[in-house]
Amino acid sequence: MRITGAVLERCGADAPYAASRPFTVGPLELDPPGPGELLVRIEAAGVCHSDLSVVDGNRVRPMPMLLGHEAAGIVEAIGAGVDDLAVGTRVVMTFLPRCGACAGCRTDGRLPCEVGTAANTAGALVGDGLRLHRDGAPVRHHLGVSGFATHAVVSRTSVVPVDADVPADVAALLGCAVLTGGGAVVNAGRPGPGDRVIVVGLGGVGMAALLVAVALGHEVVGVDAVPAKLDLARELGASAAFEPADALEAGLRAPVVIEAAGSARAFETAFALTEPGGTTVTVGLPAPDARASLPPLALTAEARTVVGSYLGSAVPSRDIPRYVELWRTGRLPLERLVSSRIRLDEIDLAMDRLAAGGELRQLIVFDASDARPDDLPDPTHRERTPA
Repeated sequence: MRITGAVLERCGADAPYAASRPFTVGPLELDPPGPGELLVRIEAAGVCHSDLSVVDGNRVRPMPMLLGHEAAGIVEAIGAGVDDLAVGTRVVMTFLPRCGACAGCRTDGRLPCEVGTAANTAGALVGDGLRLHRDGAPVRHHLGVSGFATHAVVSRTSVVPVDADVPADVAALLGCAVLTGGGAVVNAGRPGPGDRVIVVGLGGVGMAALLVAVALGHEVVGVDAVPAKLDLARELGASAAFEPADALEAGLRAPVVIEAAGSARAFETAFALTEPGGTTVTVGLPAPDARASLPPLALTAEARTVVGSYLGSAVPSRDIPRYVELWRTGRLPLERLVSSRIRLDEIDLAMDRLAAGGELRQLIVFDASDARPDDLPDPTHRERTPA
């Protein structure tokens, strides 16, 4: 079938991306779902720093690749062997498939799935499937999702169904921002009743961590270098919000501190804000060559704990329903994480906005006219440009 998608042609393009234009938005061919797979019509897809890290070269992936790993949509076709979902079901697409049987899956979310990780590294679906093509040549899948497109074929292990009352923009955020940020609190930090939680880095993931911690009744303090994000943190329930230097100067401390900025300096700040006996959870993804400096004596003398948390140490099938229920009861206003709604052909500019630090979640929203696979692509979309 014919679809329209945003293909990244190369890693490490020069910024601004609106000028270098590393993406080609245009027609692709998508194979039907194989055994254990689904065809999903994408309704909404979030633009995340993990996408930007492929664009800027911090995470090198096989190219060309159809990006997008945080999305939600409607099941339109079902491959052989999938008997627990129906056509018409809304699903959250998650970027780490879980087979449920490997050594990683047996850690209750602490380690990623070995099968899913191998597929993601290869730019394939679980089972080494490649379902995307352009002009007869293969296009790689991004983290088993490839959500920057009108449709996707995904493994059943990459989706979690949600009820129809969960709107697409909320469902999409559940697949990465909320799983990662919320899980850093619930699964990795595990604050006790009444414990203060500090969140360092108030992008989409950090603000999701803040929202989940507030929803669970904790006092939450936000830390970020962008004043507008501090204002929003207070609106969303933070008892206080500081720029990093001010937080350190004030002697602020908490038993659980979440680092969600993905930088060495933010990690150092988070560690410094953690009280003796406390836990620093790092969920951000810094550049591979980034290095941080910590006082080792504090780990021993103050009985500190540092925890790495990938995808919020989540088991999506377990955790997503928890967040849906918090949203449904009005305690988790996930709609507030959406800072902009954009078109697919604005993806280059969206990466520039994300790199500038002012956005939480830009959401690509597809309407019915976007999702007619048998039609030619919208003529306003760019034609393919050389890599």
